[in-house]
Amino acid sequence: MKLTLDRSMIALIDKDLFQKETQNASRGYFTLVQNPTKSELQNGIYKPRLTLTKRFNTSGQRGLTLAIEFSAPKLLYGNNFDELVNSDFNTVIYKLEEVLKKMGVRVFHELLLVAPVSAIHYSKNIPLTDGTTPHYLISKIKEANISLALDVNQTDYRNDGHSYKWHANSYEVAFYDKIKDLEAAKKSNKRAIEKDNALQLHLFEDLQRKRLEIFRMEVRLNSRQKMKQLFPNLGIETKLTFQSLFTAQISQKVLLYYLSELEKRRPKIIDYQTKRSKALLADIIVNNPTLGAQKTLQLFGLKQAIDAITPRELRAMFGNQSTRSWYRLITDAKTVKLPATQSPFRIVRERLNKFEPLKLVDFQDKMINNDKYN
Repeated sequence: MKLTLDRSMIALIDKDLFQKETQNASRGYFTLVQNPTKSELQNGIYKPRLTLTKRFNTSGQRGLTLAIEFSAPKLLYGNNFDELVNSDFNTVIYKLEEVLKKMGVRVFHELLLVAPVSAIHYSKNIPLTDGTTPHYLISKIKEANISLALDVNQTDYRNDGHSYKWHANSYEVAFYDKIKDLEAAKKSNKRAIEKDNALQLHLFEDLQRKRLEIFRMEVRLNSRQKMKQLFPNLGIETKLTFQSLFTAQISQKVLLYYLSELEKRRPKIIDYQTKRSKALLADIIVNNPTLGAQKTLQLFGLKQAIDAITPRELRAMFGNQSTRSWYRLITDAKTVKLPATQSPFRIVRERLNKFEPLKLVDFQDKMINNDKYN
């Protein structure tokens, strides 16, 4: 969550707590920052990241703004494995007020309620209890040809296949193994997906001992423009303020939307399984009687190829060939009819539909039954 407040909404109690980051005295421009230290995080002390900026605004006047970037679960619980519910909002507000005051900034309660949100991350921790692993889910996500459908200019598949992210200018969607990300942070915080993981490193050994498998999905809406563009499409009518956006209902809608986008970009032919090539060819012919011999054989060959390598790798191998032909082939693959197949993301959708908050206390005295460890 990132709140951006103007000068009228804040009172600076102790400006000396901030550190200079950039300054241009001749133009009256400066940026001051105040971030939690590694030592504070290791000792269980969580603080927002503050950026105080003075610059010329659109009216030509020098204006002061304060950006407050924080994780609400970490602020309240000291970790973001435990998830919040709507009724936690007042507790979060009072906690934020209290911490900001210690950081030399006073923001009145009523103003925090209506504080403009400039970025928000909606997320869900999904415990996997059916033998599925995060690594398996991420390998299936990697098979999707995301950039063909969404305004994506970068994808990132790293940490030995334990995380996958697609990035656009105004938003990101990230999927990762929550426990493996904590393990990566133990080696180097730069290798982890999350910021401020030092705060929750003490949980690692206990979580590993319980053999939990937790898959995390995050949608990071990094601009108000993106929110204004996306929300009407999801039937969300709301002000872009702290209180209005702090709801499980909006989080659920956003996450389900991007899960659906992912599933739509993954041709169902990928998930169709048969032990015999002859059966595959027969099923394509029987279920698509008007397809024609050429397209039938093209789709048959495509299925054989993507059983060996991912669609992205396959596309790269045909890099010098017609892009239009490739798009047409993938479009045909999305519309081909085959016997019912089960989506590899079934458990993710089930958890998002239920949207029950994860609480670590629920796993205190029990082990997850996961085939990986049987």
